[in-house]
Amino acid sequence: MGLSRLAALHGVATSYSPSADVTVPVPEGTVVAVLAALGVDAGTPQAVREALAAAESAAGSRLLPPTLVVWHAEPLPAALTALPPGTELTVRPEEAGAFPPARMRVPARGMVPAVSVTGTPTTVSASSVTGTPTTVSASVTGAPTVGASVTGALMTGASAPAAPTTGVDGHAVPSAPAAPATGAPTATAAPTTTAAPATGAAAHAVASVPAWWDEPPFGVHRLTVRSPGRAAESCTLVVAPAAVPQPPARSHGFLVQLYSLLSARSWGMGDLGDLADLASWSGRSLGAGFVQVNPLHAAVLGNPTDPSPYRPSSRRFPDPVHLHIESVPEYGHVPDQAALDELRRRAGELSDAVLNKGALIDRDAVWALKRQALALLVEVPLTPGRRAAYCDFLAEQGQALEDHALWCALAEVHGSDWHAWPAGLRDPRSKETARARGELLDRVDFHCRLAWLTDTQLADAQRAARDAGMAVGIVHDLAVGVHPGGADTWAQQGAFAHGMSVGAPPDAFNARGQDWGLPPWRPDALAAAGYAPYRGLLRGILRRAGALRIDHVMGLFRLWWVPEGRPPTEGTYVTHDAEAMLAVLVLEAHRAGAVVMGEDLGTVEPGVREALARRGVLGTSVLWFERDWSGTGRPLAPEEWREGCLATATTHDLPSTAARLTGDHVTLRHRLGLLTRPLDQERTADGADTAEWLRLLARLGMLPEGGGDEEAAVRAVHRFLLRTPARMAGVWLPDTIGDRRPQNLPGTWDQYPNWRLPIADAEGHPVTLEELAASPRLHRLMEVLRPREEPSRTRTAPPGARP
Repeated sequence: MGLSRLAALHGVATSYSPSADVTVPVPEGTVVAVLAALGVDAGTPQAVREALAAAESAAGSRLLPPTLVVWHAEPLPAALTALPPGTELTVRPEEAGAFPPARMRVPARGMVPAVSVTGTPTTVSASSVTGTPTTVSASVTGAPTVGASVTGALMTGASAPAAPTTGVDGHAVPSAPAAPATGAPTATAAPTTTAAPATGAAAHAVASVPAWWDEPPFGVHRLTVRSPGRAAESCTLVVAPAAVPQPPARSHGFLVQLYSLLSARSWGMGDLGDLADLASWSGRSLGAGFVQVNPLHAAVLGNPTDPSPYRPSSRRFPDPVHLHIESVPEYGHVPDQAALDELRRRAGELSDAVLNKGALIDRDAVWALKRQALALLVEVPLTPGRRAAYCDFLAEQGQALEDHALWCALAEVHGSDWHAWPAGLRDPRSKETARARGELLDRVDFHCRLAWLTDTQLADAQRAARDAGMAVGIVHDLAVGVHPGGADTWAQQGAFAHGMSVGAPPDAFNARGQDWGLPPWRPDALAAAGYAPYRGLLRGILRRAGALRIDHVMGLFRLWWVPEGRPPTEGTYVTHDAEAMLAVLVLEAHRAGAVVMGEDLGTVEPGVREALARRGVLGTSVLWFERDWSGTGRPLAPEEWREGCLATATTHDLPSTAARLTGDHVTLRHRLGLLTRPLDQERTADGADTAEWLRLLARLGMLPEGGGDEEAAVRAVHRFLLRTPARMAGVWLPDTIGDRRPQNLPGTWDQYPNWRLPIADAEGHPVTLEELAASPRLHRLMEVLRPREEPSRTRTAPPGARP
C-alpha cells in the first residue's frame, strides 16, 4: 500500500484499464524505476516510508498546489476560495514591468465586500491592504466598471462572507475582465471595461468569482500568499481565456507531408516555397481554407538522418532543410554564381531521380547541397534593414536559440548524440561549453542565421495563405516528443525523465505495445519551471501558424512511460497536471490567434475529449473509425458526428483512401509480414468493412455513379465528410490523384520507405505540384468540396479545362 500511495502522490499509475472491464497491474519494478526518474527513491521499504512521509507532509502543510489555473469568467479554483480569512495575495507578472504587483486580501471576519446587486454602480469608502481608502464600483450587469483597486477593497459590515456575494437572481456578482481581448498584458491590474452584459451560463460562471478577487491579465504569473500565523507560500498562477480561438467558418483544406510535394523547382524534396505556392493556388483557385503539414521541426544532424518528422532534435526551432534557397534575398548577390548554378544543377538531378527514375527522397543529399549553398549566402553582408530584423530575432529567441545553435555546432564536431560528447560538453552551462561557444562562434551564428531564414519563410507561407483568402492558413504539427540525443534534451536536461521512453500500452492493434524512443518531460520539473519549456515551445511553433495540430493530444493528460531495458508491455502511465497544460496551451493559442486541434485517435482516457472540447480544442475524426462502438457497431450517420473536429478520410499513418477502397493496403501489409491473421481472413474482414461504408454512401445518395468506380467512391467519401457538422474537413493531398501508397507504415523500419515517398498518381508515377494543380481528377474531387454559395470571384481553371 505504501508504494501505491507514494506512486499516486506523484501521478504514477500502479494499474491501468485497457477496457472498461479489464484492469492490468503494473510491475512493481516499473513503478520503482519511474519514481526514480522523478527523483523519488522507492528502492527499499524504508525508502518508500521516508519518501511517503515527506510527500504527505509537504502536501498536507501547503495552502497552494504547485500550479493554480484561473480561467477567465469561470469560478476560481478551490485552493483560492478556501484561503483563510485575512490572507494577503500578491501576484507578480511574468514579464517585469508588465503591470505592478497586484495585491488582494481575503475578507477578514466582520468585513464584507462592497458590491451592487441591483446593477447600479456603487461607490464606497473602504480600507485596502495598504490602509489607503479606495473607491470600488461593481455591477452585475456587465456594464462598464470603473475605479476598482488592485488592492481588493473591503468594507466593514456585520457578516463575514468568504463565499461570493449573490445578486437578486441568486447568482454571485460577476467581476469585470482584467485584460483586453488580445490577451496582452495591461499596464495595470485594474479591470477593463466590459463590452456587453454577461448572460446565461457565462454570467453564472462569472458570478461565482469572489468580490475580493481582481483578475490579473492573461499570462503565467507568480502568486504569493501570506496567511495569519503561517509562512508565505508561492506557486505558479496561470490566467487564461476560457477557450482557444475557433475557425471563423466551416472550411476544407489539404493535408500533406511537405517533403513529398516536389515542384519543378524543388531541390529534391518539397520546401517552404512549394508550401507557399500550394497555399496560394489552393486558396485562390479551390477555395481551400487551410493547408496542414507534417512537423517541420529541426532534425537530428547526421548521415543518415532519421527521416521521421516525428522524432526531431528540437521542436522549438524549424529545420532549414525546408528552405527555398532561391527565395533568400542574398541569393542574387553571391559573388560566385557559378558555384550556385552547379549546386542547382545537382539538385535538379536529385529531383529528376525522384520524379522520373524511381529514387526515394534523400533528405541527407538535399541537405548536403543546401548547406553548401547557405554557406555561400551567409557570406553576403546583410542590408541594414535585414541586419536589424536578424538582431530582433536573436533578441526575441534569446538563450533558447543560442543553445540550439550551439548544439548544432557541437554536433558537427562531436557527433549528433550529446551523450557521447566529451564529459565537459554534456553540460550546456559548463566552463568547457562556454569555451567551445567562443571557439565555434562563426558556426553558432551560421545556425542562428538559418533558423532566422527559415522563420521568415514560414512567415511568408502563412502570409501567402492568408492573402489567398484562407481563413486559417498553415496548420503546423507538433510532434509528441524529441530525439534523446538532440538539442532539446541537451539544453533542457532537467526537464526530461532520463532512462524513460514514451510509447503506448498493448492494444487490439499491437499486442506488444509501442516504444517510440522519445524521452518524456518530467511533470514536476515543468511545474517547478512555471512551464517555461512548454510555453517556449508553443510560442515558437505558433508564431507562424494559423492553427496547430497536436500529435497524440492525450499526452497533455498522461503518457505511457517505458523504463529503459524493459519491453513496452512493462510501462505505466504518468499523469501531467492537465489543467495547467491546457491552460498554457489556450493562453499561447489565444495570443497567437491560432486554432488548435488534437489527434485523439486510439485509446483515449474517459473525460479527455470532453475536457478538450470545453477549451475549444478540435478533435480528429477519421471516417473509417467513426462507428457506434458502444451500440450497434455500425457506421455513424453524418449528423451523428461531433462538430468540434477536423474530419478526414485518412492520415499519414493510415492507408490512402484509394488503397482502402481497393484493399491494396491489406496486400501490402501481407507482403511485409504485418498481418496477425491469414490473408484471406484479413481480406474478408476488410472487404466487409469497406462494403458497409459504401452501402451507407449509396443509401445517402452520395454515390450516384454506382459501385465499382474507385475514383467515384473517393468523391463519395468526401461528400460524406461535408455532410457532417465538422468545423474543418481535410483532404489528404495524395487522395486527389489516387495515390495508393502510405507515407508511413507503422510497425516497419527499413522494410518500407517511410517518410521518403513523393506524391504519386494511381499508377505510382510521381507527380509535381504543377502537374497536380492541372490534374482533372483533382478538380473533379474538389468540385465536390466547393461551397455552392461561395461568393463569385475569378478562379484559374486547370490548363486542360481552359477553352
